[in-house]
Amino acid sequence: MIIKNILAAIGAFFVIIIALVIVLVLFKSGRSDKVVVVRLDGVITDSAEISEKLRELRDEDDVKAVVIRIDSPGGAVGPSQEIYSEIKRLSKTKKVVASLGALAASGGYYAAVAANKIVANPGTLTGSIGVIVQFINAEGLLSKVGIKGHTVKSGAFKDVGSPFREIKPEETAYMQAVINDVNNQFIKAVAEGRGMKTEDVEKLADGRVFTGAEAKTKGLVDSLGDLTDAVELGAKLAGITGKPHVIYPEKKGLGVLKTVFGESVSEGVFGLFSGARIMYMAP
Repeated sequence: MIIKNILAAIGAFFVIIIALVIVLVLFKSGRSDKVVVVRLDGVITDSAEISEKLRELRDEDDVKAVVIRIDSPGGAVGPSQEIYSEIKRLSKTKKVVASLGALAASGGYYAAVAANKIVANPGTLTGSIGVIVQFINAEGLLSKVGIKGHTVKSGAFKDVGSPFREIKPEETAYMQAVINDVNNQFIKAVAEGRGMKTEDVEKLADGRVFTGAEAKTKGLVDSLGDLTDAVELGAKLAGITGKPHVIYPEKKGLGVLKTVFGESVSEGVFGLFSGARIMYMAP
């Protein structure tokens, strides 16, 4: 009986030891230095979701580096600037690498310049530094079906870009001044983020897209490589030794139209007839 109790005690002891080892291994793996990949995809129309994610990552001590994977032609100015600001804040506490996919242009590139480093594929299309605003004049079409618009406004420029009439010369001059101001904000962000002279950025800020290889020669990206290279660079910058624990984003199902257009059809149609929409957007 005594021997049986001793054997039971020894067995229980080893079970406890094994359990403690398992707990320690799980704890260590759960707290290991991580590299998190965050995606910025499609037309930028809203910044809320990605901004919230970036803010959460700032407070996670086990996350040492963040890779922003960008596949975007750009989009609305405000959301692009908000994403840029969040990446810039994050880069003060974590190492942030922007990984440019097939297309990372205009507002997509604007966001990238806030990162510590930018990695692009040789064939990535990037750049497109500039601003665009487009109007639709449907006056002729509407008149053919007997529709005529009437506007009551509080100021001379309140209905700039109305689809019911031609734009006036003074309105074009007014909008050009607004666009120039927003464009200067873009140029300033690139100059600061890339450590370039403003005049050098201005020479590139005519809306042109560049391949990743061209962008590297012009100082717009740091190195050529794919997502794996960007992850390894982030780990290196963060001082992670060995193979990093990489966290990839969950795949989310998207509707066909949102996948193609980056926004709902109703939003897109409304946008066409809502007047001025100033965009950091590749053509």
